[in-house]
Amino acid sequence: MLDDISGCTRCALAERRARIVVGDGDASARVMLIGEAPGAKEDRTGKPFVGAAGRFLNELLDVAGLRRDEVYITNVVKCRPPGNRDPKPGEISACRPFLERQLSEVRPDMVITLGRVAAKDFLGRKVSITHEHGTVVEHGALRVFLSFHPAAALYNPKLRDVLVEDFGQLREALENRGGTLATTLDQFF
Repeated sequence: MLDDISGCTRCALAERRARIVVGDGDASARVMLIGEAPGAKEDRTGKPFVGAAGRFLNELLDVAGLRRDEVYITNVVKCRPPGNRDPKPGEISACRPFLERQLSEVRPDMVITLGRVAAKDFLGRKVSITHEHGTVVEHGALRVFLSFHPAAALYNPKLRDVLVEDFGQLREALENRGGTLATTLDQFF
């Protein structure tokens, strides 16, 4: 997926990257996870969520009754911002067409946003992840589950239990999902 972006120079992040981190997983998954940006290990390997946050994400997926090989995982931006800072608006808009293509190709019926940056970008509105985590919101024909980024629990261990609880709620939301797969994704962006 997105094999044609290997030489992307749409923003300044291209100058420092080792690899573009497109995404990983089942290209026909019903669940798509969207983080904010690759970290150092992801930049080296070209795969999303492979460091400590990725190992915790795997545990969380298990809580939700999912396996990593049956979901699709990507990020809002495909190159690592320096110092793991939040992606800038221009960087996000430069990568927007890539995320749109991924959504069109995967066609998930649920998106899980991991962290404030991903939720804000995907929903197109201000998000208070502290207050909205663990909830499902309707966004066009998709259901979007909001959660903290798994890395947040690495920096604040009190969030570990919160994330586990969120992904337990995600399991319930997936088991009780109704409706059908979106037929068009035009309204999302």
